[in-house]
Amino acid sequence: MDERLSSELLSRPGAVPDSGDDAPVAGHYGDPTREQRALEQGSAVVDLSNRSVVTVSGPDRLSWLSTLSSQQIAGLKPGEPTELLLLDISGRIEHDAAVIDDGETVWLITEGSHGAVLAQWLDSMKFMLRVEITDRSAEYAVLGSMAALPEATSPAPQIVWEDPWPQLGVGAASYAEIEESQHPGSDWSWRLSLAPRDALGAVIDSILQAGWMLAGTMASEALRIAAWRPRLAREVDEKAIPHELDLIRTAVHLSKGCYKGQETVARVHNLGHPPRRLVFLHLDGSEHTLPAIGSDVLAASAEASPEQLTQERAVGKITSVGRHHEMGPIALALVKRKVDPALQLVVRDGAEEPSFYAAAQEIIVRPDAGQAVGRPQGDFLRKPRR
Repeated sequence: MDERLSSELLSRPGAVPDSGDDAPVAGHYGDPTREQRALEQGSAVVDLSNRSVVTVSGPDRLSWLSTLSSQQIAGLKPGEPTELLLLDISGRIEHDAAVIDDGETVWLITEGSHGAVLAQWLDSMKFMLRVEITDRSAEYAVLGSMAALPEATSPAPQIVWEDPWPQLGVGAASYAEIEESQHPGSDWSWRLSLAPRDALGAVIDSILQAGWMLAGTMASEALRIAAWRPRLAREVDEKAIPHELDLIRTAVHLSKGCYKGQETVARVHNLGHPPRRLVFLHLDGSEHTLPAIGSDVLAASAEASPEQLTQERAVGKITSVGRHHEMGPIALALVKRKVDPALQLVVRDGAEEPSFYAAAQEIIVRPDAGQAVGRPQGDFLRKPRR
């Protein structure tokens, strides 16, 4: 992680640093459950100053981003939030960014580990177009909240992105099993606000003076998991395509012009099914621990012996895990499409002396997602030509 993204808020009372993709910001400030409740109620703010901010300016910025990405950006209105994906030639996700235009500049917010690479790649694709790409991560810090920050926040955020999840965008499609009105993300009102990095302490002080509190990433992650919201740093691996994560609903326009990876997006949507599907898991809480991200998911009975479970072949991986203040331990996982949706699963954490967690699955991406039109079904992804 770039050292410039280290957060000064780690010096605040009770701050406990997170690790991995969420370093170096606070995982919590001493009371994760209370923080989560306050965040859900719209009275807490999360330090996400480890995230990256990239801007694209110039008169060709919107049409240019449309030609590169999965999203229709050309007609984006100032202040209108959206999400875009940049794919490889085989349709696999390379970048996922929150997008908002202020009338002169497109602001892209992404994971801390992706910002510099994203800026470099965009710069390499300029050619003769009138666009300028700048990595602004050293200038702006990202704050997360479930409600608009207090009006008295000073200095006021210059840019605020409201997550469109899970509302279907123009040209989008749902891969979910449930009706839209029943989607658990209906209460997800996530916002990313940009504040000058050199004024971050003052911004937080003004928010706290308005009666809000600081919440850590443990709180925001638990609420994100409960909303079935995929995240680039968690659900996206080297094989992930948008269909597997239900990202067709917010990040893909199915009828826009050509872009890299479009052939796979169209082929899987119109002719087949994605090879894997995202599931929501209710984990057994009797262990009083949580499995690690990357733990194996097994299509095996919880009554099987530890020896049998140790030898069982995995059908998926845990991608996100958290402890919800009402539901208890929960997780997101990517599993093979043909795993029986009614099957009770088991999570295996560790290799030498593994721990096992019973896991009840809820369908996010339905097993029959995609269109069957008489063609052979299966994994339509092809290796790129060399």
